[in-house]
Amino acid sequence: MEEFIGTIVRNLVDKPDEVDVKVVESDETILYELRVGDGDFGKVIGKRGRNISAIRTILFAINAKEGGKRAMLEIIDQNEQ
Repeated sequence: MEEFIGTIVRNLVDKPDEVDVKVVESDETILYELRVGDGDFGKVIGKRGRNISAIRTILFAINAKEGGKRAMLEIIDQNEQ
């Protein structure tokens, strides 16, 4: 799933080398933390959040089919840290 998210996002952004997806797993959830380069945050979000919403929808559908833990995708903004 990490590769899937990374592949989609790398094709959306200007700095594909700076895309990083990390997995944080707990008993009930799998959290995918997505980090992108400067200036690419908005491209991943898209107009009115359409890009990130579409990525999350696909992620949830795949996860539901596999019957695993609840999956979540969070974008970490490098500028806020």
